Amino acid sequence: MGYFLGVDTGGTYTDAVIVDEAATRVIGKAKSLTTRADLALGIGGAVDQALAAAGVRADEISLVSLSTTLATNALVEGQGGRVALVFIGFDAGDEARAGLDEALKGDPLIRLAGGHGHAGQELAPLDEAALEQAVAGLADHVMGFAVAARFATRNPAHEIAARDLIRRVTGRPVTCSHELSANLNGPKRALTAVLNARLIGMIDRLVAACERHLAAVGIDAPLMVVRGDGALISATMVRERPIETILSGPAASIVGARWLTGAADALVSDIGGTTTDVALLKDGLPEIDPEGARVGGFRTMVEAVAMRTTGLGGDSEVHLITEGLLGGLRLGPRRLIPVSLLAVDHGQMVHAALDRALSSDTSGEHDGRFVVPMGGLAGGLTAREATVLARIGQPMPLAHALTSRLEVAALERLVARGLVMISGVTPSDASHVLGRLEAWDGAAAEKALRLLGRRRTGAGDRFATDPAILAQMIVDQLTAQTADCLLEAAFGEDAAFAGQQPETLARHPLVSAGLGGHRGVVQVSVRLGVPVIGLGASAPSYYGAVGERLGCPMILPEHAGVANAIGAVVGQVSQRVTGIVTSPAEGRFVAHLPAGVEVFSNRDDALQAMEEALRADARARALRAGAVDLHVTVLPEVKETEIEGRRMFIEARLTVTASGRPRVAHERATAE
Repeated sequence: MGYFLGVDTGGTYTDAVIVDEAATRVIGKAKSLTTRADLALGIGGAVDQALAAAGVRADEISLVSLSTTLATNALVEGQGGRVALVFIGFDAGDEARAGLDEALKGDPLIRLAGGHGHAGQELAPLDEAALEQAVAGLADHVMGFAVAARFATRNPAHEIAARDLIRRVTGRPVTCSHELSANLNGPKRALTAVLNARLIGMIDRLVAACERHLAAVGIDAPLMVVRGDGALISATMVRERPIETILSGPAASIVGARWLTGAADALVSDIGGTTTDVALLKDGLPEIDPEGARVGGFRTMVEAVAMRTTGLGGDSEVHLITEGLLGGLRLGPRRLIPVSLLAVDHGQMVHAALDRALSSDTSGEHDGRFVVPMGGLAGGLTAREATVLARIGQPMPLAHALTSRLEVAALERLVARGLVMISGVTPSDASHVLGRLEAWDGAAAEKALRLLGRRRTGAGDRFATDPAILAQMIVDQLTAQTADCLLEAAFGEDAAFAGQQPETLARHPLVSAGLGGHRGVVQVSVRLGVPVIGLGASAPSYYGAVGERLGCPMILPEHAGVANAIGAVVGQVSQRVTGIVTSPAEGRFVAHLPAGVEVFSNRDDALQAMEEALRADARARALRAGAVDLHVTVLPEVKETEIEGRRMFIEARLTVTASGRPRVAHERATAE
């Protein structure tokens, strides 16, 4: 009998579970801290402990599947490697659409002549000489390239030519927009390609770390990765398309929630270190977002579960609101290293800095905060950014890393690039002070909260005279913001409120009054109409109060802390491809095939050619993704109109899906 190993790498913890090959029960599970500097250490700790807990040998593992929130976290926090965008055939100002300029964040943009028209005809030749000159000087300053050409989904020739040239000249990874989506909207495809290119290094390191440890312990089994829609793909494919792993962890959590509870209708809320992810489970299935995954303020063209991801987790940054007489708190969206966690490995430095700050009667701007180097490609930094980075050779108090206020912006840029991380007070530290957690250094957490509580409100009063008071304020704020996340998702999924802003409805005074059971001249009651399944290691600590606030049942399953890892190994492999047939003139039918444009004089011939090409492409992708026992389905959508009694063809879109179960060790692939 074989066993399946599921691994989930999050911002704070890496989880591992062992399930039987029939995927009916958990045999063993374990958690280990995610080790950013060398992900293999965290993965190895979780995998080795799970094997020991299950009493299973390494050679008995027949399938390994990985889910992760690292890509989602990076986009939510605005992090990722430096990339360059090759923008072919677009008009001036097009980069301002779809949030593309915001996603670039000042990274290089190479604008070139070229591109195609809506029927696939070339509008202008690709300027390959200018492209070669531009990319040659960038090879050492970016980790990858994104290529987007006008109407590339109708004819990908210029993207393919640019990709081949860039690979030859630079040797860097290249992402083409047409490889990620068959839909129109060039700037949005370009945005998706930029985010994909930005994530390549991160996901490659994750997969390589997992492979390295599996080989070291003697696990010889296929490695799969969870996609954002919950399906599985091979590790080889995900290295080229890491963008598909955004919402991988949340998608796995939904699959895991269904497996753990059997619930058909519920809101699934998964709290991690960085984000809270909420989705609706309806009739036992999650909805797929028809507009593409939205993460970190960006609407991509990646198919994924309809998920609301908010920068709110156990390690969210605690902000003090000093405006107004009373002040207040806000959490996130950035993840910090909890002070209590940093003190585990750097206790002497952390406690010395905290004690020094507490001995002073005045509060410094950066008291209780630290900075930690993370490594990575440092190309493209300004002189000031490079100077600050060179100063941060090891974890240190934040005040020691800065010599002037002018360097604060430089430090923020280093954080956005993922080259350093900030450590400060988080809800995890608050939980240590309240005795809800004991995993890390509770004494460091108490000192850090005491320092933070000494800050002044607008009225001149201290925020909190006791660390426990501030800790409870932080946990209460987490409860309130979590309730808002769930209400937003609920309003967004309720058809009665279609067209309205869920964010506004969730925070409406009437909703707040209803949750509080207001009984005055007007009586108002509001509660969620479905139960909530709370997932994540900290869900049992926080979510009881959330259920009370929303007046709904709160389901906390036994293995809630490793639901993502469970979901990683109980899914199916699925690959979907889409193609378009257009008719630019009567009697002329253009099939926009994966390999290029082909013209037919007969509609049925064009549709048949498109279906055959898509079937072959979907089968090949599914086999490469690690599927066996393939099942292929075809969904045609033909648009026609009637003019003067004649049926006129406008356009046809064919979607072909190839799906199957994941290949396990010692199996051979089979087609339909």
